Amino acid sequence: MLSTIHSTLNDTVLFYQRLTIKKKFSNEELLLFHFFHDITKVFPQNVVRVNEFVFFFLKNENYFNANSKLPYLRKKFQHRKIVIVREEDVLVNLVYGFFPDPYIHTVRIERNVYTGKTEVIVGFLSYEERGIAVGCNGNYIKAVNEIFKRYVIFINSNGFQVRIKCDVVKI
Repeated sequence: MLSTIHSTLNDTVLFYQRLTIKKKFSNEELLLFHFFHDITKVFPQNVVRVNEFVFFFLKNENYFNANSKLPYLRKKFQHRKIVIVREEDVLVNLVYGFFPDPYIHTVRIERNVYTGKTEVIVGFLSYEERGIAVGCNGNYIKAVNEIFKRYVIFINSNGFQVRIKCDVVKI
């Protein structure tokens, strides 16, 4: 859902910007890849480890099957936080994929004309939902932004960077 506030044709084009995620595995990520497959019988499209988080990116058709095994995966990896994300090739869909649990009310674009930085503002209806999205001490949103910084590549864009920010929407 696009926000009607500050929504322009350029923002709409940005929301549907095509992207890809770098697939470069470390040895630990390869081990996680195989472990994930052994438990779920699903091959992840990508595995990204950021701090204590392990993100498994899956094809849409495999998401629900693998997601049913999420409690078992989390029990096996007590020292890591396991996240299953649908691998998407459009910005707005990927943003929604990183926040499957809380209800997202709006998504909008803000550009800082002085710095040239672009932020995708994800709006929630309550501080509780925003807190779920941000994570303890902001660790989850920091990990998501690290993925966008290091792994997300926008097709047909030179060095384009996006930062994700969570906010509470006033109705």
